[in-house]
Amino acid sequence: MRALYPGSFDPLTLGHLDLIERAARLFDGVVVAVLQNPGKQPAFSLEQRLEQIRSATAHLNGVEVGSFDGLTVDFAGRSEAQVILRGLRALSDFEFELQIAHTNHSLAPQVETLFLATAVRHSFLSSSVVKEVARFGGDVRHMVPPGVADDLARLFNRTSV
Repeated sequence: MRALYPGSFDPLTLGHLDLIERAARLFDGVVVAVLQNPGKQPAFSLEQRLEQIRSATAHLNGVEVGSFDGLTVDFAGRSEAQVILRGLRALSDFEFELQIAHTNHSLAPQVETLFLATAVRHSFLSSSVVKEVARFGGDVRHMVPPGVADDLARLFNRTSV
């Protein structure tokens, strides 16, 4: 069985990576897919985000990295994924994610949504928080993979993050 883990991953955090690693143990294959959202101005280009994910997941078997635009359920079908994986940090995430899961099920009832609780040590992380900390010179090495920390330092013209 294959799972699709979609997101903007701008940037990839250790919370994202934890979910990918856990999914790699649960599924025969995991497709990590960066959503190309024209409504957002990402800090990192699509190519940079794909490379960040590839680099951080190189140690995992069965993980593929790609990108898509359009409906997640359509990409799930093209990827032959039977499950859409979503992480939950707090109860506040659940209401939004449940609405999306119901919408996706109405569009593609053959695709299930699976929620995984974020590890407690990563429950405070979001890509927005990471970028904000990095922008003001804070240390993000405990929040993101090493390559991403380096990319953030370059992005915000810092010698170290």
